[in-house]
This record gives sequence, C-alpha cells and structure tokens, in this order.
Amino acid sequence: MPAKKASDFIAESTRGQFKLSDYKGHPVVVYFYPKDNTPGCTMESQQFRDLHSKFAKLGATVVGVSRESIKSHQGFKTKYELPFELLSDADENLCSQFDVIKMKNMYGKQVRGIERSTFLFDKNGELVREWRKVKVDGHAEEVLQAVKAL
Repeated sequence: MPAKKASDFIAESTRGQFKLSDYKGHPVVVYFYPKDNTPGCTMESQQFRDLHSKFAKLGATVVGVSRESIKSHQGFKTKYELPFELLSDADENLCSQFDVIKMKNMYGKQVRGIERSTFLFDKNGELVREWRKVKVDGHAEEVLQAVKAL
C-alpha cells in the first residue's frame, strides 16, 4: 500500500492532549481496541507493554485508542502498568476518521463497536501500514517488525 498522508488529529489522552503531528520525526503506532479490562484488549495491551522498550529503542511511540473515558483509561493503564498513553474517543471522531466502527455480532446480537485495528505512521506522519480485524496473539510483535522495516 502506498503511503498516504493522514489527517492530523488531536485527542485527550491519559497525559493530556495528544496531537499526531507533535510526533513528526518518529514512527507512531495507533492501535484501536474495543474496551478497557476485557480479555482480548487486556492481552493486546499487555503485548504492546511487553515490547514497549523495543518500540522505544526504534524511536516509535505507541498509543491505544478506545471509546472509554480518561478515568477508565487511567485505571486500565495503572492496573496493567501500561507505559504508553491511552486516548479517549468518546465522541467517535477518531473511530470515524479511521473507519473502525463496525456492526459486530455479540452473543447473537448486532452491536456497534470498534473493530480491532492498528495503524503505523512513519516519521513523516504518513500512514504506511494498517491492520484490520486484528487477531491479538502475536500482533504487537508483527507491528514491531513493521517498525523495524521502516
């Protein structure tokens, strides 16, 4: 996929305002997950946590995004010792921009939710890779390999 310029975005994070363009000069990994403190989302976040030092060595910033509040994110971040920021997208602006809100089957019922997806921006702020319908196990390692290849 050819690199494409992403629209800059601003969102509230567990450390104040996060603005994509502030990270120009560094790769940025943005992973969208459905909900704090659920098994798959916890596992995915822990895998990014466990590889965080390797991402940092490459100069990459990792952030997670879901629709929960900053308060919920703070608790999730503390509970699992996540070393990166979590962005709150309660108004679904980012979810819409990245087209990650989908109709999903939950226990036989149709519900609107975040489709687990990850986006990789290069140091110029260009979207160079995206993963959709992510399967959690091994995903963070795959993203790390993509960052190494930049």
